Amino acid sequence: MRNDTPENIWREALGRLRALDEAWQEPAARELALSACRAWMAAQAALPRLAGLARLLTPELTRQQFWCVLVPVEREVARCKITDVDILDADLPPDGPPPAPTLPLTVVADSIRSSFNLGGLFRTAEGFGVSELVLCGYTPRPDQPQAARAALGAEKLVPWRHVASIREALAGLQAAGVRCLALETVAGAPDIASYAWPFPCALVLGNERFGLDAEVIAACDGVVRIPLYGRKNSLNVVTAFAVAAYAIRLAFEGRAKGRDHEV
Repeated sequence: MRNDTPENIWREALGRLRALDEAWQEPAARELALSACRAWMAAQAALPRLAGLARLLTPELTRQQFWCVLVPVEREVARCKITDVDILDADLPPDGPPPAPTLPLTVVADSIRSSFNLGGLFRTAEGFGVSELVLCGYTPRPDQPQAARAALGAEKLVPWRHVASIREALAGLQAAGVRCLALETVAGAPDIASYAWPFPCALVLGNERFGLDAEVIAACDGVVRIPLYGRKNSLNVVTAFAVAAYAIRLAFEGRAKGRDHEV
């Protein structure tokens, strides 16, 4: 992880100032901590405001005056949120083996409007080990700038293909022995958590506004739903997919463990 980003420098400054605050009651320790803190902050030329605060850290500083330095740094750090880039520093090496077996799940996305949503689908699919994404209708390609920005590199890790007609995509999967299941808010459809997922299978996702056409749902081998308990009867397509992917992954791993116990 890079340590010279503005966010990390502010956090380092806060840590040093808090250490100085803890040492305040012991004059010798305070003097050493204050001198070191002042020198370090003054050297941060990339952050002139922080370097300017260093000038206030004089040996004659009172505790109350010290807090006038500490508080602005605390406020600045509070504005520094953990970003996706920070989180990605913990990613596994891209050239290493996958952390878990590939989930035998194909995701069919029909006419997704938003490039950001498409990027979110790729990122979620990679996180759960989905085997393939099939993009249908006017779903954008993952190499579009907005999609790639949201996918954060996942578009290069998940196999994908484009099929213009979702009916053609479903027919091809079914001919290969893959059961296709629509994720929709259909009354009476089984709950994703209790559904007996067949593997391999395909999860079919619809347009953000209109969902899946009735004819497409009829062409699927079944329908599953996410039970909701509020007034709203739907979720964002990426959120819905994440919830479903987690349930499918649990079912897949549970089945694999069951086979291991039978051996």
